[in-house]
Amino acid sequence: VQLVESGGGSAQPGGSLRLSCAASGLTVSAYCMAWFRQAAGKERERVAHMPSTGNSWYSDSVKGRFTISRDNANNSMYLQMNSVKPEDTGMYYCAASPLRWLCSEWTYWGQGTQVTVSS
Repeated sequence: VQLVESGGGSAQPGGSLRLSCAASGLTVSAYCMAWFRQAAGKERERVAHMPSTGNSWYSDSVKGRFTISRDNANNSMYLQMNSVKPEDTGMYYCAASPLRWLCSEWTYWGQGTQVTVSS
């Protein structure tokens, strides 16, 4: 199984970024998929997840600004980040859980992509 993130980079406050997670060895529609982030000196936190079916979940810190989505045809997952803030800076990881609706026990992880928000 491989999860490969891309799309990170630099943005100014108020700007946008779109992260991608390409999966191989698993079918994203059969897993709960998530985005986590880790800022320097802080613990890793989950920012959004999407169960196999049903409603997505967002942390309060990104609700209304970030959107998680999935493209089954391309076996990929995305995170659209709008109205970004400096506190969104960090390494972003995609993860997959075989608990397709419970969305815990994150078994597979990508290597991460860096997001930096500054003026």
